[in-house]
Formats: sequence, C-alpha cells, structure tokens
Amino acid sequence: MQKKLIIGYGNPDREDDGVGWHILEQLAIYFGHPVSVLDYFESDEPPANPHLVFSLQLMPEMAEPMAAYHAVCFVDAHTGNYPEEIRVRPLESSYQSASFTHHLTPESCLALAETLYGHAPEGLMVSVRGYNFGYGTELSPQTTALIQQAVVHIIDWVKQT
Repeated sequence: MQKKLIIGYGNPDREDDGVGWHILEQLAIYFGHPVSVLDYFESDEPPANPHLVFSLQLMPEMAEPMAAYHAVCFVDAHTGNYPEEIRVRPLESSYQSASFTHHLTPESCLALAETLYGHAPEGLMVSVRGYNFGYGTELSPQTTALIQQAVVHIIDWVKQT
C-alpha cells in the first residue's frame, strides 16, 4: 500500500469543530495504530500507514512531510455552507487566499508541497456538518450521527488509493 496521510483538524474544545479528532479516534481503532498530534514532524520513527495526524489548524510547515506521501485526506467540520451533511471531494493543488492570516486551505497545503518540495500528493477533503460550535468537548447528537459514515468514506478511500 502506498503511503497515505489522514489529517484531522479543528478545535476539540469547540464542540462540533472537533469532529476531525473524533473521526481520527475511530480510524485509529479500525487501523490499530494511534493518532499523532503534530510531533510526528520531529520523529525518527517511520509512521504507520495510513498515518493519522491531528492538528488544531493547517500550517505551512506541514508541506514538507506531506510531500512524502502518495495521498492525503483532510478531515474537518463545516457549518452548513454545503448542501451535503458529509461532503467528500477530490482536491487539486492550488493556492487560495484566505481572509484570515491563520487560515490555510487544504488546496494551499498541497500547492506548497508541490512548489517547495516537488510533489503534491493526491488530495481528498471530507467535511462533516457541525451544528454546535460553542465551548465544550462533546459533539452534538446530529454530528455524532455522521461520524461512522465519514469513517466508512475514509476507509474506502484508503483501500482504493
């Protein structure tokens, strides 16, 4: 199997914004290996395949390790700006400007990997509908009900790529 990276991101202290973490926990059970929390950049140990990583947000320094993978799946919450409760779509490497200086899109991460390190992995976005974004660590019942379906999409992607 070619090397795959699954990055869940968001804030687990902001209710449904943490759905990426909850999905990674389920994937860790399925694949039988733990979730890394950004310290994987400094590790000399080869990561498991697929490599499961959680971060609060996407960052430019992710481009270098990302370039070493065949494919990467980004997992995050959305606020209902898409018609689907779970939006699954392939990604293309392209720079996208953001209205916030701390916001980096998955497409921009891929573009940085390609520009700086000569390879953009195949990309996939799995975005799960969030309903509550207040302070707390529990997911809403609506978002919780979507986790297993998102996990199945990601497992199928891992098997097919």
